[in-house]
Order: sequence, then structure tokens, then C-alpha cells
Amino acid sequence: MGFFDRLSRLLRANLNELVSKAEDPAKILDQSVADMQSDLVRLRQAVAIAIASQKRMQSQAEQAESQAKVWYERAGIALQKGEEGLAREALSRRKAFQDSATGLNSQLLSQSNQVDILKQNLLVLEGKIAEAKTKKNMLKARAEAAQAQQQLQSAVGSLGNNTSMAAFERMEEKVEALEATSQASAELAGVDLESRFAILEGSPSNDIEHELFALKNRISGKSDTMALPSTDWSAQKLKPSNSNETKPDLEELSRSVDNP
Repeated sequence: MGFFDRLSRLLRANLNELVSKAEDPAKILDQSVADMQSDLVRLRQAVAIAIASQKRMQSQAEQAESQAKVWYERAGIALQKGEEGLAREALSRRKAFQDSATGLNSQLLSQSNQVDILKQNLLVLEGKIAEAKTKKNMLKARAEAAQAQQQLQSAVGSLGNNTSMAAFERMEEKVEALEATSQASAELAGVDLESRFAILEGSPSNDIEHELFALKNRISGKSDTMALPSTDWSAQKLKPSNSNETKPDLEELSRSVDNP
């Protein structure tokens, strides 16, 4: 295979691919119907021309037949007048017109058949054009639906590699992270508030009251232990108290108050 043959085939293949990609079904359908309409116009013109030729040929045949009759009558008149040579000439003219009429009638028969074929083709083409016009809108709608479906499938298939979709998903994750952080901060703020109230509830004044209550209980308990046993006062005489004997007890009570 020569270089130029390979180059020619390559160019044709590339051109065919470009043409196939550039074809728009809607435009091609419109153009096809327009082309068929143009063919219909040309066919109608051809039928009109054939019919006109048929009528002209028929008129010529009728005229030839009429002239043949005229010259036949003239030949009879010439014979009646004794003009045999003139009659012979008239019959010669009559034969020429008869031959012309016969030829014209033969052509007329062929022309009539041709006109009938053209008329049939015209009817077939008109029917096809009417059908094409009916189908055109439907085919255009189907082509548009198929193209839309193809574009949708391409869009869905490219979502995985679409940077916009990836950015959207990334921002969604970021929003969720911000929401989680905000919720954690709110929970921590609630814990801090609870701790502050706990501190207030456990204030030093409450501790002092608690210690004071404990001290009272402690002092009350020691007073019970230091109470004198019951005696018969009537049998005993009261003795005067000695300050030296009670002094250690007072010192111990003072130390208890100072050091609970």
C-alpha cells in the first residue's frame, strides 16, 4: 500500500469522524425534509412538462389525422373532375399525414405511460414527505431526549472526579466539625457553671457553721463527762471550792476551744 493511499484513507476517516460528530439529528431531519420537498418540486415540474408534451403530441396527432382526411377528400374531388394526377398527389399528401399521425400516436402512447409513472412517483414522494413531516417532530423529540440522557449520564459519571463536588463534601465535613466543637464548648461551659455553683454551695460560711455545730456537740459531750455524780446533799456538807483544783480543767477547755 502506497503512502498516498494510506494518507488518503486516513484523511477520509478523520473527515468522516468529524462529520459524524458535527451531525445534529434535528438539523439533519429538517434538511432531509427540505431536500425531499425540493425533489417533490422538481418532480412536479417534470410531470407538468411531460403532461404538456403529451397534450402537444396529441394535438399534433389529431391535426395530422384531420389533414389526412382533408387530402383524402381532395383526392376524391380530383378523380371526379378527371384529374387523376392531381388525385394521386392528394393521396400522397394524405399518406404523409397518416404516417405522421401514426407516429405521433405511437409516441403519445409511450408518453402517456411515462406520465402515468411520473404521477405515481409523485404520489409516492408526496406520501413519504407527509410521513417524514409527521415523524420529524417525534424523531427530534427522541433525539433531544437521548442527548439529554447522555449528558445526564456523563454528568453523573463525572461527579466522582468533579472538584466542585469534592469541595462541597469537604465543606460539609468542616461544618460538621465546627458543630461538634461548638457542642463541646457548650458542654464545657455547662460543667464550669455547675462547678461554680458547687463552690458557692460549699462556701466558707457553711463550713464555719458545720464546725461550730461540731464544736457545740463536742463541748456538750465533755460537759456530760465532767458532771458530778448524784449524792445525798442532805448527808454531806458543802465544801468550799479550791481554785487550784479547777484551774487545770479551765485550761483544758480553753485549749479545746482554740484547737478543735
